[in-house]
Amino acid sequence: MLSRLLSSSRYLIIIAVLGSFVASAALLIYGGIETVKTIFDLILAADFSSTGAKELTLTAIQLVDLFLLATVLYLIALGLYELFINDTIVVPDWLVIHSLDDLKEKLIGVIIIVMGVLFLGKLVAWDGKSDLLSPGLGIAAMISALTYFLSQKKKAKPYSE
Repeated sequence: MLSRLLSSSRYLIIIAVLGSFVASAALLIYGGIETVKTIFDLILAADFSSTGAKELTLTAIQLVDLFLLATVLYLIALGLYELFINDTIVVPDWLVIHSLDDLKEKLIGVIIIVMGVLFLGKLVAWDGKSDLLSPGLGIAAMISALTYFLSQKKKAKPYSE
């Protein structure tokens, strides 16, 4: 009885799958609306100065960051679904997840990109006075650590079932 209960409890992960998927969809829709709004604001403002270009660049970076976060949530939803519910779901080869390590690798890759985009946003918005070195070093340290983690995973022997 306990084994059947534990076996069936894997379906509780559907809560995390649905939550991550709904959050991802909400962010994608919001990002799409914000993109259209930004384009209309640009057309209406007709501000083609360097200040307008800088604001547009910063907004575009923020939108990319939003879409990347939506992608992370989608990867979590899809990965958890593949791992716990149904691993025969049809996805591109690069999106197939067979283990928690596969999911971690994909997430770390996207997280590294998100951190890079976040720093790029800080760089574009930089006023010339605030400190960029501290957040830059922090982000660089995290990216280095995550990259090292990924490189060690690739060197390790593949797990045989």
